[in-house]
Amino acid sequence: MPELAFTTPEYKLFPSPRNRHREVFLHEVFVPHPYALIDLPSFHLKGKYSLFAAHRLADGKNGQLVTFELEADALRFSSEFKPD
Repeated sequence: MPELAFTTPEYKLFPSPRNRHREVFLHEVFVPHPYALIDLPSFHLKGKYSLFAAHRLADGKNGQLVTFELEADALRFSSEFKPD
């Protein structure tokens, strides 16, 4: 049975079951809205991406972590994402 959660130096992460790519990419955006719906395919991103429910270890804040293969995709997401 695969591990349900794992810890990085900054976060405890719970992968979304809808992820096509089950890895943490270099470019990260923390969304401090744990219940916001994030529809990543609607952003028409160029590279790979993954979504995780996240617990930020530094301050105990819960949210979501979106990771991107390409920095341009992370910048686009940051500028276009509006929480519900």
